[in-house]
Amino acid sequence: MYAILDIETTGGKYNEEGITEIAIYKFDGHEVVDQFISLVNPERPIQPFVANLTGINTKMLRNAPKFYEVAKRIVEITTDCVVVAHNASFDYRILRTEFSRLGFDYERHSLCTVELSKKLIPDQKSYSLGKLVRGLGIPLSDRHRANGDALATVKLFKLLLAKDLEKEIITETVRADTKRQIDDKLLRLIEQSPTATGVYYIHREDGTIIYIGKSKNIKKRLNQHFTSDNRKSRRIQEEVVKVTYEITGSELLALLKESEEIKLNKPKYNRALRKTKFDQALYEFIDDDGFINLKVTKADNRKRSITTFSNRQQAKSFMHKWAEEYNLCQKLMGLDTGKSNCFNYTIKQCFGACISIESPQEYNPRVKQLIHNHSLDGQDMIIIDRGRDIDEQGIVLVEQGKFSGIGYVNLNYQVNNLDILRSIITPMNHNRDAQHIIQSYIRQNKKLKIIKLPKE
Repeated sequence: MYAILDIETTGGKYNEEGITEIAIYKFDGHEVVDQFISLVNPERPIQPFVANLTGINTKMLRNAPKFYEVAKRIVEITTDCVVVAHNASFDYRILRTEFSRLGFDYERHSLCTVELSKKLIPDQKSYSLGKLVRGLGIPLSDRHRANGDALATVKLFKLLLAKDLEKEIITETVRADTKRQIDDKLLRLIEQSPTATGVYYIHREDGTIIYIGKSKNIKKRLNQHFTSDNRKSRRIQEEVVKVTYEITGSELLALLKESEEIKLNKPKYNRALRKTKFDQALYEFIDDDGFINLKVTKADNRKRSITTFSNRQQAKSFMHKWAEEYNLCQKLMGLDTGKSNCFNYTIKQCFGACISIESPQEYNPRVKQLIHNHSLDGQDMIIIDRGRDIDEQGIVLVEQGKFSGIGYVNLNYQVNNLDILRSIITPMNHNRDAQHIIQSYIRQNKKLKIIKLPKE
């Protein structure tokens, strides 16, 4: 069964668009068996160029239902269906974003008629919906309106099914349906698992742990393991007899526990996760003019780094963000290789260190502040995150810049006595992976509560 759809949106920034109109045709491979068409009040402005293109304006949508009012119908008509759309990645992303705003995890298999057309109808001048269907003699009315475009996509999909002599479309659909039909053993294991955040352990018959993982939703993650058809997942499905788990409440505690226990237990299907989780690191050096320079390069275990990054792209993104936040020079951060002033100086975010207008004495304290804020070196701190219950909080203890362990305390407990904390926590090994997990988590969770402890 297929749900062939088209969505019109407000336009605007990525993942900030809202739906203005949606049309869905439920198609059984032969004929349309159900349909849903509606304008939607996006509760945000429509970009002028989009209004001109679609003819949909704010006045038309004033009394239209909001997305939450049509969400149930969308779920119903697409249940057990493969979502089909022209440029499916766009329509599917928009749907997932809207459902995510409602706190609902919307997941469907999808097919893209652009990709299918390129494969089954090659050498077309254009694969935009309008030009493609006109070239194929398929009637199209109400272009850039959801109903007109969805109907044209239905007719195009019928043509593609007819041209698919090797039946790859049908095969993929059957495979998607089969994934939902899990055998009783796996279904039972999924049903017995919690929807909470934590670490899970997959055991074979003799009790040996063959895989350790962490998830913000253990049940959902196990469902992915037990429905995937990749080689590793199939082997796990064959061997698994029991799944145990430990709720952590906090994703940070789950990440640290997972990393520690994979290193200790060395499960046979965790080989990739035994490797280091990062390959880029941030280092400092002082140049001939006395300025502290920051440089991202391949991580070197022989050198002391400020912080680490999973990849080069992530590192570059944070470096640009910090240059703006601390009014630092892009040249002294390795982000600008030009011969004159850096770009940030042009927009008054750099005070001129790159062209000697600002002195090292004025510039370096801001670099030191960045280093202090993002390095664990020599610091004693408690990181406080969610607990397993509503009256509990999870804690991560760092002493002298090194990870000591994790634990839990009552919500009303004042966590500032190191001796008591040491008796509460479960001690764990400090290593570069644990340090990377902590620094990365702090970077990405700005509202995380961190208590700096006084030196003993």
